Amino acid sequence: MDGNIYLLLARIFAPLSLLAVGGGQAILPEIHRQIVTVHGFISEAMFVADFAISKMAPGPTTLIVTLIGWQTAGLWGAAVATVAVFLPSSILVLYLARIWARYRGAAWQTAVEKGLAPIAAGLILAGSFTLARAATGGWLAYAVAAVSTVLISATKINPLLVVGGGAALFLLTGL
Repeated sequence: MDGNIYLLLARIFAPLSLLAVGGGQAILPEIHRQIVTVHGFISEAMFVADFAISKMAPGPTTLIVTLIGWQTAGLWGAAVATVAVFLPSSILVLYLARIWARYRGAAWQTAVEKGLAPIAAGLILAGSFTLARAATGGWLAYAVAAVSTVLISATKINPLLVVGGGAALFLLTGL
């Protein structure tokens, strides 16, 4: 691939870096739209697999962009995508942390915090729906996702048991 692919990866991921309110899962719908739908760099199945790998690896969800960069443009693509998704938000946080600390307890700061919480929750839910739509497995996949959500949210069951149970169910059904 030519050098423009690196610029394109940076142009996709750098702005998203600044929108990752609530973490990397908040920007998953737009990553999916840009990478799968708009540019066709990877397939739906590969996107879901990349997400699963990024969640199993230690670190933030945004590590998915490293995998996407690698699959799109090799080692340099991985490097460009990773820097693009982490550097802008890191610089922004560096400067905002000083301002935030200086005005701790101000009315405007409390309002911003209260306003960002539901936005982050909505962005994370949108990311979950994007992944559910992209996943294969039909009604069984949706049922496993729903049961997993309830079990992990409402009980103290170890998430590894839930993951293992879901994997076993798919192995048994052959899907």
